[in-house]
Amino acid sequence: MQGREALPDEGDGGRPEGQSRHVPVMLERCLDMLAPALAEPGAVVVDCTLGLGGHSEALLTRFPGVRLVALDRDKEALRLSGERLAPYGERATLVHAVYDELPDVLDRLGIPRVQGVLFDLGVSSMQLDEADRGFAYAQDAPLDMRMDQTTGMSAAEVLNTYPPGELVRILRAYGEEKQAKRIVSAVVREREKEPFTNSARLVELIRDALPQAAKRTGGNPAKRTFQALRIEVNGELSVLERAVPAAVKALAVGGRIAVLSYHSLEDRLVKQVFAAGAANTAPPGLPVVPERYQPRLKLLTRGAELPTEEEVAENRRAAPARLRGAQRIREESAE
Repeated sequence: MQGREALPDEGDGGRPEGQSRHVPVMLERCLDMLAPALAEPGAVVVDCTLGLGGHSEALLTRFPGVRLVALDRDKEALRLSGERLAPYGERATLVHAVYDELPDVLDRLGIPRVQGVLFDLGVSSMQLDEADRGFAYAQDAPLDMRMDQTTGMSAAEVLNTYPPGELVRILRAYGEEKQAKRIVSAVVREREKEPFTNSARLVELIRDALPQAAKRTGGNPAKRTFQALRIEVNGELSVLERAVPAAVKALAVGGRIAVLSYHSLEDRLVKQVFAAGAANTAPPGLPVVPERYQPRLKLLTRGAELPTEEEVAENRRAAPARLRGAQRIREESAE
């Protein structure tokens, strides 16, 4: 999606600065990374996180011979990007799906292998900028946070119904929140008086619950809790655990995958999948390594690439972005 980040800092109300809503993150670097795989006419590229269509539009424009398959779980995003991509006609196929459903989507479309895959993880600008979605903590809104508002539990339901121990686990695991117990104790106490419905009450509770020292570092003190709730509501990490290996498997030999992530939990998961694919898995001591043990991926980035200072100045939401890429170098039979 375009202009994503983990969550905006307080002070901008979740609003983009200038044209940041319309600036896809690390766009040119993503296009350059995928370009060698998309040069041939008839190449298929998958945008697993369509959003407002910025990356997809750029792919269709720069590579006039490619066919695009684009996925998003957010129906409003599909509607808006559908209007944007309408001039490209049948070259663009938009699908309402979560990105771990990629194998089923490709199977339904009769596409056995693809030449390129792009993930731009996190929350889209559209979701952050629409107050009633409840993603941004700098403006009062219903505590929803569902990327697909037609299904699943809202953030309010999670806060109001999960056992205290489970809430602590979520805040620690998904928000890396050191004060998880303190925050959850306050949540449990307050939800017994009145269920949570809106974000402002939760933000105020977090501010009141944290010690002064914890409030002085790391931006808005609510951001880690909001990140954790969002990841839980949308099952983001479990979906990603399935989606990245599935995307790698869908690549033809020579195909390339690029993944933009916005916090360490996502980036670590992507790094592990790519590293496993690029590893020699042969038992030690073999004089000749059989092909089935040889790497099936070649890494295209040294570590994670970061946005330039210029890009962050143009689009503040690019600041936490981390880009990793890999190329498929062996046939499926080698796995």
